[in-house]
Amino acid sequence: MTLTQESAARDVVLPSGASIRYYEAGDTPAPTVVLLHGSGPGATGWSNFSGNIGAIADAGFHVLAPDMPGWGGSSAIATQDMDHDQDLIGLLDTLAIDRAALVGNSMGAHTAVRFATLHPERITHLVTMGASLGRGAASLFGPGDGPSEGLKVLVRAYRDASPENMKALVEIMTYDKERFATPELTRARSEAALARPDHLANYVAGLAHGAPIPIKVDRSRIPDIAVPTLLIHGKDDRVLHFEVSLGLLAAIPNSRLVLLNRCGHWAMIEHAGEFNRLVVDFLTHA
Repeated sequence: MTLTQESAARDVVLPSGASIRYYEAGDTPAPTVVLLHGSGPGATGWSNFSGNIGAIADAGFHVLAPDMPGWGGSSAIATQDMDHDQDLIGLLDTLAIDRAALVGNSMGAHTAVRFATLHPERITHLVTMGASLGRGAASLFGPGDGPSEGLKVLVRAYRDASPENMKALVEIMTYDKERFATPELTRARSEAALARPDHLANYVAGLAHGAPIPIKVDRSRIPDIAVPTLLIHGKDDRVLHFEVSLGLLAAIPNSRLVLLNRCGHWAMIEHAGEFNRLVVDFLTHA
């Protein structure tokens, strides 16, 4: 399926009053898959998943990739007021979708894991890539206390979303910086971020409240997740160490982990073909 950002874009107002921009491919009654983006400046459903939406839809799924409130074309919101679980419930209800598979990167994976613990009746499958869940316990392999080097670069890009800082962000998010940190991509991300100064300001103001995303997952409920779960992580992730996914693997009974070599924080971008095959096979057969 050949999609453009313009042809796939939709807008809807939730019962809460929040406006949501989302990208759509495929039709119901095919099973719905929701792709949830991460927290970086300039991140949107399209920028994170433009290489995945059409491929997953072509495999027989109805695919949604929303911009969560605080990002992209959706409503601005203060970080401390974010409740993406309720935003997602509102989106599904508004679109008359009872259940969906959730596929989340970083902050989106945090939302997906929390959603699975709070709304198990609304989720069919769980897929995470570099879940933003913190360490939760003493780290054996990853960095110690404090933000990772990747999160430090991310915060700097929020404070100043210049092409130079965006280049540094893309470089640290990916393993193959020569391939992915192109002038075109870094300029596009910078322009997307600067187009919404309200989102940037809200994020920076939220640093005192736990940004990039407050950890709202009740870890004691993670072992209760019963849906089939696929954990994907880059071995070379410098934003969130793969130890996070090892912890989820140990905690979630019906889970499996794919650890990708030569892969950073954006598995769905750096290894799009393999990512699409993994997700489609998992959603079809698990």
